[in-house]
Amino acid sequence: MRWFSLLSFVLSLVKIGLCQDNSLDSKWELWKKTYHKQYNGQLDETRRRHIWEKNLNLISHHNKEFSQGMHTYDLAMNHLGDMTSEEVVQKMMGLKVPPNHRPNNTYIPDRTARVPEYIDYRKRGYVTPVQNQGVCGSCWAFSSVGALEGQLKKKTGNLVSLSPQNLVDCDTDNYGCQGGYMTNAFGYVRDNGGIDSDAEYPYIGQDEGCHYNPTEKAATCKGYKEIPIGSEKALKRAVAHVGPVSVSIDASLPSFQFYNKGVYYDESCNPEAVNHAVLVVGYGNEKGIKHWIIKNSWGDWWGKKGYVLLARDKKNACGITTLASFPVM
Repeated sequence: MRWFSLLSFVLSLVKIGLCQDNSLDSKWELWKKTYHKQYNGQLDETRRRHIWEKNLNLISHHNKEFSQGMHTYDLAMNHLGDMTSEEVVQKMMGLKVPPNHRPNNTYIPDRTARVPEYIDYRKRGYVTPVQNQGVCGSCWAFSSVGALEGQLKKKTGNLVSLSPQNLVDCDTDNYGCQGGYMTNAFGYVRDNGGIDSDAEYPYIGQDEGCHYNPTEKAATCKGYKEIPIGSEKALKRAVAHVGPVSVSIDASLPSFQFYNKGVYYDESCNPEAVNHAVLVVGYGNEKGIKHWIIKNSWGDWWGKKGYVLLARDKKNACGITTLASFPVM
């Protein structure tokens, strides 16, 4: 039975190979070279080539519709091109909300304070360079350190890259590369008495033993606040008055996997099924379309040099306010 299954698998790959579009050979080779792709033998490469071609067709179809005014954003091939959307969800989306989670320490915005129509904390020096989490479900750790970095800059005037690996290895209330949640991470930094810098505790993209060095800690945390669920007005006030905010979104769609530029809005994005942690670093308006400025952790090959503009005031698009929080220093 095992031999029959193996034979069927091999024959299916041979069939896929026969169906390849040979006119794409040079494009495939260039893509592999650009993103340093290597495969475990010809069968593996054949399968990945098939996925890549399907994704290329999806991108082409979407962009034709974009050129006809049917979408507010376009797509582009990137380093995730040989992965299915299911694989991206499984390997790179590590949001794990604690069972029976109930928001506490709710943020109460100051409704008397002025709220600017546009803010971008990248221009204020609050945001560190985009990193690539790799095939480790550590998005929660990158989102958490991004919010901590913003508060550290606000408090001290110094922008320091903090260590997501410190959280991956040492935060026992989360699950390392298997996933985690941002308020748990803020709680770890509070209870641990600090978090190391990325320079002291560099990212390796896999679970390791805890190597936290308290003598080299770069930041501390007193606790956290959570944004009222579903309130984009409260999130806007928090971003304006507090700084970058950790948020969760549904990032499971192929349209998000290959987002390139423009304001992202996909009606299939489910605000009730958030699975990926990112960082809101601002908000604004592009060609009359309101948006959030979001920092991802998939490297600067993805999106707008690692960022996505997500539709704002569109009924909690992708769940942007479903689980949002920030640390208190």
